[in-house]
Amino acid sequence: MKIALMDSGIGLLAAAAAVRRLRPDAELVISSDPDGMPWGPRTPENIAERALAVAGAAAALDPAALIIACNTASVHALPAIRAALEPRIPVIGTVPAIKPAAAGGGPFAIWATPATTGSTYQRGLIREFADGVPVTEVPCPGLAEAVERADDTAIDRAVAAAAALTPPGVRTVVLGCTHYELVAGRIRTALRPDGGPLTFFGSAQAVAAQALRRAGITPAPGAAQVGGLTVLLSGRTGVLPDEALAYPEGRLLQTVSTAH
Repeated sequence: MKIALMDSGIGLLAAAAAVRRLRPDAELVISSDPDGMPWGPRTPENIAERALAVAGAAAALDPAALIIACNTASVHALPAIRAALEPRIPVIGTVPAIKPAAAGGGPFAIWATPATTGSTYQRGLIREFADGVPVTEVPCPGLAEAVERADDTAIDRAVAAAAALTPPGVRTVVLGCTHYELVAGRIRTALRPDGGPLTFFGSAQAVAAQALRRAGITPAPGAAQVGGLTVLLSGRTGVLPDEALAYPEGRLLQTVSTAH
């Protein structure tokens, strides 16, 4: 069985690792766009164009499902990618986990890129799922880019700036960019240096489980067989970038690939 994931960069690592943990024997295809990133500053039309190309490269390897492990691509390209690939290949988009975060009724914050923060898309999700719940939208300029570069100093600076904008009483945070899940520990430390309770709502586990469901694959986290890994960089076969190996999720994939 083969599961594909796509993103502009290494934000897909969290979802790829989640798939790997649910099905260690799955063949993974991760398709990114180092030639065209970052996608955030591009026009919606150009984002859709590049996302379609990255998705098409992965689809050419005939996966059982494709995860769009990128909030930006899901906003601007999900309908086009589904039109191109479904029903042959199920396509799973990534949506900020606002609905489950709001279910507790308490105040929460949404950390997202500046382009997503305050967008019609995000505000629509808040109106639909969090009406009446106190929500703080927190822009995180430079954080995704710092994570992509594995630049520790820039990551800490961007996390600190976002933490300063987060109300001190907030104990629930939606991670509205897939890159942020790779530095959840640093975000936790910045928001709760006292080690107090803090709940994160990300997307990696949910989209991984949904991809397996759509592909008709039963989770088997204890599977002994180890699946392989194919890395596509703007359509070219390559290897995991060094920056990916700065994160446990990237090292997990590398270990699996080497073992295979």
